Amino acid sequence: MTAMPGMTDERPFHHGNLRAALLDAAGRALREHGADQLSLRDLAREVGVSHAAPRRHFADRQALLDALAEDGFAQLDGALRAALAGTDDDFSAHMRAAVTAYIRFATENAALLELMYTSKHRPGATRIAKAAEAPFGLMNELIVQGQRQGALQGGPSERIGIVLFATLQGIASIINGDVVGPELLDGLVDNAVDQFLRGARPPS
Repeated sequence: MTAMPGMTDERPFHHGNLRAALLDAAGRALREHGADQLSLRDLAREVGVSHAAPRRHFADRQALLDALAEDGFAQLDGALRAALAGTDDDFSAHMRAAVTAYIRFATENAALLELMYTSKHRPGATRIAKAAEAPFGLMNELIVQGQRQGALQGGPSERIGIVLFATLQGIASIINGDVVGPELLDGLVDNAVDQFLRGARPPS
């Protein structure tokens, strides 16, 4: 509908940091309603800009979802690095810190994690795949560290990593699926790390 003379859209086109504000609002909407309900127009309304303003940063809804997924991998990488920075050089402490950080991220950001992995495998999603290299690379480095220290068996680190990843995703899935309560997370992590280290230990 054409605005009547003297009437204007009071919502501004410009915003101090529009891209960050939109991603923040999109993250909240993703947690509360899921990816299917995300709308650039709704986000513009929430942030307080014109409905056309978001397209300065995101050409369409898919571009917004891709940016969320890319940012999610950066957040995961930051959480892992912060957790590892707070431990000593003991490998088992490093492993426990990384596993705890990953599962906490996965359970506190279930919808985002799902979006991250589904987006990563979409054809042409090269930026998302590149962003995923940082946290996955960090976990691989951790496994290589364990092999160097004799805590883990030798061989391709990627194969050991697949077993570890399956363990992490399994725990996250049963918590996100309300199979077990989140209050059991710490105990599950302790058991998972102990069993993983025993199972991946070099043959005596």
